[in-house]
Amino acid sequence: MSVIEGKKVKLFALSANPSLAQDVSEASGIPISACEVTRFADGEIGVNITESVRGHHVFVVQPTSKPVNESLMEVLIMTDALKRASAASITILMPYYGYSRQDRKAKSRQPITAKLVADLLQVAGVDRVICIDLHAAQIQGFFDIPIDNFPGMPLLASYFVDSKLENITVVSPDHGGVTRARSFAKMLGTPIAIIDKRRPEANKAEVMNIIGDVAGRTCIMVDDIIDTGGTLMAGANALLEAGATAVYAAATHAIFSNNAIERLQNSNIKKVIVTNTIVLDDVDKYDKIEQLSIGQLLGKSILNIIEDEPISQIFENIYKDSKQ
Repeated sequence: MSVIEGKKVKLFALSANPSLAQDVSEASGIPISACEVTRFADGEIGVNITESVRGHHVFVVQPTSKPVNESLMEVLIMTDALKRASAASITILMPYYGYSRQDRKAKSRQPITAKLVADLLQVAGVDRVICIDLHAAQIQGFFDIPIDNFPGMPLLASYFVDSKLENITVVSPDHGGVTRARSFAKMLGTPIAIIDKRRPEANKAEVMNIIGDVAGRTCIMVDDIIDTGGTLMAGANALLEAGATAVYAAATHAIFSNNAIERLQNSNIKKVIVTNTIVLDDVDKYDKIEQLSIGQLLGKSILNIIEDEPISQIFENIYKDSKQ
């Protein structure tokens, strides 16, 4: 337990990303408290909190990444346990929000699962949610409790500032990511280009055109999520064919499904920079993949929440500091 500004505070880590939780703990100075997450023979999840949380302000680190359903159930069960144990408040640090891509009805009779997840968290008793780069910003409107959606892009931009690359053009892999690419390009002071693509089916992309001049340029493709990597690899090939000298990729969330990490390692992309919102096993084996920790920023966010201080400048300052 830690006492900050007269408030009793505890930090818990569930099973989705314990290494990130450790980074958060070190940055905030709050030790990780003990809890046991068990699986019964039939697949049910059990949670046992082994110390008192009565009257404590509790923070739980748990991105709802693969396996998404189990990660989400752990959060819900943990929240129920904390409520029944009389925690003063419950904040979920969910840097990756599972089901975020199901934020609207694309066809008739489809669910809006991102809204369902928001309802489940609120009914369970969560008081606040902290996320990084929600796939759709409007997900914040699905909640009737405070939700913070912080940007991972300043951390990624600081990496490229330190890299001292020249002749950079920031590239949006599709029309939907133009706002993100423009913000990233503004940080680096570079022009942007846009890849015009179509999706014949889910997780498949075909490049149609490149809007903007990329010949002789070092291109940085920017996205919020890398899933199968198909979009990035198709885009990188198109950029190189259009005369780009090198292609980098940057994204907040590295889902890397269907052996994406191996295929990216063997692709024409020079380097892929991601954050550790989602745990990556054996990432050190792949020299093209570099993972930056978001833990320090989340740790400082906890302290500001406890001290009733604003949070947004923490994420903005990481980029400003890299330029000094």
